[in-house]
Amino acid sequence: MSEPALTPTAEPRSSQEPLRFGIVRNQNLSLPELQRSWAFFEELGFDSIWHADHYQRPSVPEHPFLEGWTLLAHMATRTESARIGLLVTSNTFRDPALVAKQAVTVDHASGGRLELGIGTGWWEPEHRAYGLTFPEPKELVDRFEEALEVVMALLSGDTASYDGRFYHLKDAQFRPAPLQPKLPLTLGAHGPRMLRIVARFADRWNSYGTVDEIRERSARLDEACAAAGRDPGEILRSLYGWTLKLGADPWSSPAAFADIVGRYREAGIREFLMEAPHEHQFATTERIAREVIPGLRWG
Repeated sequence: MSEPALTPTAEPRSSQEPLRFGIVRNQNLSLPELQRSWAFFEELGFDSIWHADHYQRPSVPEHPFLEGWTLLAHMATRTESARIGLLVTSNTFRDPALVAKQAVTVDHASGGRLELGIGTGWWEPEHRAYGLTFPEPKELVDRFEEALEVVMALLSGDTASYDGRFYHLKDAQFRPAPLQPKLPLTLGAHGPRMLRIVARFADRWNSYGTVDEIRERSARLDEACAAAGRDPGEILRSLYGWTLKLGADPWSSPAAFADIVGRYREAGIREFLMEAPHEHQFATTERIAREVIPGLRWG
């Protein structure tokens, strides 16, 4: 089985770099509403805006929900400065060669602003509902690791071959290349084996949970990097600010937002991708973006 070169190419991450702030906007609104929402967040200066990748939103599966990559391609042409991505692409939904093609296409459509996020897939009910295979945990991770090898092989050269257990390429010509010299790779991961995969591939590690859970996982990632011979400072530590897991609503007040950032920053987090506020919270969001975030970036 052939594998791509895995020499790290990301710039080192440092505690001296500014914190980053982004929005995760679930696509359970109409397209015009989503467009207005994205425009609002971009105008406020958020570094990145992300969608989810589901057929149904897990918390409200009966609500309408637009498909992630198609919507991201549209939003690429409706934005100018914000980095864009899916948090994260479900490996169970698409062949990895298709994901690589979609990523390059959206990178071109956005003028080189794509963040490529990939995860195993996790919400079993939507797989059952749509007739999708949802393997046992070991195979789920096996497929994920192999899929990353396929994606990296395609993105790293003009032609790729790969002969794995689940995926195969034979002299696959991959043109055009992305606009970015290297598409930044975000991996969503929580468990020990997944963190070892992060150490091998990722430019950004994203997770959610309590402060103690994030601190423990970050330490495990440091250990995995040491075992892989990689500088752990090369991987950006990123939090998905899922309100349910945070135990507080960051958009309830400027003080609440600053408190959450402060607590997770002490656990090593350098990027905060917050679940989008409700529209009735937009005035508070604007105040946070203009008055609070600038002071937190270098805190």
